[in-house]
Amino acid sequence: MPDWLKEGNVAVITGGASGIGLAAAQAYAARGMRIAVVDRDTDALSEAQAILDLPEDKLLALTCDVSDKAAVAVMCDQVHDYFGTVHCLMNNAGAGFPTGVPWENFAELEKTLAINLMGVIHGCHAFIPRMLEHGESAAVINTGSKQGITKPPGNYAYNLSKAGVVAYTESIAHAFATIENSSLSAHLLIPGFVYTGMVRKFLPEQPPAAWTPQQMVEFMLDSLERGDFYILCPDNDVDRATDEKRIRWNADDIIENRPALSRWHPDWADRFEVFMKD
Repeated sequence: MPDWLKEGNVAVITGGASGIGLAAAQAYAARGMRIAVVDRDTDALSEAQAILDLPEDKLLALTCDVSDKAAVAVMCDQVHDYFGTVHCLMNNAGAGFPTGVPWENFAELEKTLAINLMGVIHGCHAFIPRMLEHGESAAVINTGSKQGITKPPGNYAYNLSKAGVVAYTESIAHAFATIENSSLSAHLLIPGFVYTGMVRKFLPEQPPAAWTPQQMVEFMLDSLERGDFYILCPDNDVDRATDEKRIRWNADDIIENRPALSRWHPDWADRFEVFMKD
């Protein structure tokens, strides 16, 4: 396991009261880490505290809206006052709002970007300088999405926010690599279909295709042990080979000067299906 993931070290998880965030908190706690669970849902935070069932010196639960830069700065101070040094920042808070076509629903676009993209940026601006300062082994894990890479039609705001997370996290990883004797690493978490609370709103029962949050987190930990930057997660329906071909097709839209999002274009959809079967 990475040097930072050990007993006594501190992990901060936004969106940590449910789903992937809570599963990560459980996994880190099982390895003896001290946990700061951050969420804007106070009821979910209370439930998470009961589920984690950790002593006071091992768990801090904080209410915070990550879209508010000042609130994130205050939360960062609270974590450091309580625990001291932070060894893992997991920017996991996310949301999705229906947006329709790209020139409509500006309010939903603003909310999506504020949480999914700016929430990640706010967390990094608050925590990374202190993580660099303490000099110990540490990691930044930002939760992206396959939709931020292949960008399927249907929710342009979500795609845009997650594409921003991809670009931003890549920039962080490169910056860490250029710092002499840096002990920080950055990782882009790219979940597959995971049955979380967000999905449960639309599907009351877990579909056969979906992984549990616990399955995804175990996959993430295996990837972190290998030192992966891109943590591309499968699920029960889509394996890595399928993801790779979809991502390659998307990149070839530019190289081959095809129509935007040709995978879903009426003149190219059949060719995409042939490509996937080849």
